[in-house]
Amino acid sequence: MKGGMGNMNNMMKQMQKMQKKMMQAQEELHEKSFEASSGGGMVKVVANGKKEITDIDINEEAVDPDDVEMLQDLVLAAVNDVIKQIEDETNSTMGQFTKGMNIPGF
Repeated sequence: MKGGMGNMNNMMKQMQKMQKKMMQAQEELHEKSFEASSGGGMVKVVANGKKEITDIDINEEAVDPDDVEMLQDLVLAAVNDVIKQIEDETNSTMGQFTKGMNIPGF
């Protein structure tokens, strides 16, 4: 019976280590900065790993009062691109912890 408890304690320690590494990786992701642009750099969007937009830079040449839709499309494309970058990085980084495990929600 004692051997079984030792294995359980070992497993618990390993889980705690993995949880600590996961939290550290997630924290590093949240602090990371991501940038995307559209229209050949006419619109740039910067976001953090929490998917919060931290900056939007719009080149004056992109502002045409007669074509507001183009500017809207450029902003939308840059925002969607930066969010995709964050999701890809998150999946890549956090996926290493759940590889081979069948955990619902991960």
